[in-house]
Amino acid sequence: MGHRPPPHPSADPGRRLLRLPSPGAVPVQLVTMPPRDRLRPTWRDASPARIDAALARSQQRPTGNWYVVAASRDLGSESPLGRTVAGADLVVWRTASGSVVAGPDTCPHLGASLCTGEILHGRVVCRWHGLALGPEGFPGWTPYVAYDDGVLVWVRLDAVGGENPSELPYLGARPPLGSAVDAVMTTVGRCEPEDVVANRLDPWHGAWLHPYSFSHLDVVDSDSDEEALVVDVTFRLSRRWGVPVRAVFTTPDRRTIAMHITDGEGAGSVVETHATPLGQGADGRPRTAVIEATVAYSARPGFVVASRLAGAARPLMRLAARRLWVDDLAYAERRYSVRTR
Repeated sequence: MGHRPPPHPSADPGRRLLRLPSPGAVPVQLVTMPPRDRLRPTWRDASPARIDAALARSQQRPTGNWYVVAASRDLGSESPLGRTVAGADLVVWRTASGSVVAGPDTCPHLGASLCTGEILHGRVVCRWHGLALGPEGFPGWTPYVAYDDGVLVWVRLDAVGGENPSELPYLGARPPLGSAVDAVMTTVGRCEPEDVVANRLDPWHGAWLHPYSFSHLDVVDSDSDEEALVVDVTFRLSRRWGVPVRAVFTTPDRRTIAMHITDGEGAGSVVETHATPLGQGADGRPRTAVIEATVAYSARPGFVVASRLAGAARPLMRLAARRLWVDDLAYAERRYSVRTR
């Protein structure tokens, strides 16, 4: 799976398994949740060889040495953020003009941590002796290339990534941010990025591991290929009511899984799951930050009104994502333990 854009939805055999709402129709449908003892087992469909092959293809995708480090909204112009990527400590801040600056979190004077300093006139100022550092650098301190895509902040670490650098991160399609509501959730697991990606390349676990969120999940093999997995699924509102959608999973780079809603309510919305390696924990196991960006969109006129309540919606969106990742990180951590025994 890779860079192929989400296919345009069309009539296909998958529609027989999931009745997607027509444009303008009420998206909520009476879709009774099946009892657990009648839920169709999916272990035959979730072929280890198929998942491993998809993971192997994803791990060949270039990253351009870009790593997601924070939500755009978390980065202000008053104080810097400290972040760690693959054992490298970074300081990240925003200038008064809104641009992002990143560099090593070590003052070139006596080695103080810069993320404990302050921002004055767009420069990070070391709290030990007042050395001010900016995007032009300083002897012994060279800034990194950074990029703000409007939802996430990226830093390019060429010495860490070891690949041919790219000018920008490999981003998939997103709805217009001015007409969408975005929320970013971050959590940390004891595994490696590939375990996070492998979790997302197994959509067959959705209805079993997350019955509170999904049901009637079917991978539409007739539309899926090596570039994308096409899934019909119902998002649960209650045991009786749900919202059927079609989703397409792709891997823009080897540490990212993107899920695009292509049909049903919220068509055009995207959920991007980014796995950023942090380094080893005290227990000797690797740590990976799961940074998941949800960019919700709807063509319905009422969504414009709802988007004005984004401040109230974002905590709920983050809560829903975090609930899913409690289970999904247990999956990813277990996978890491099994494969590294």
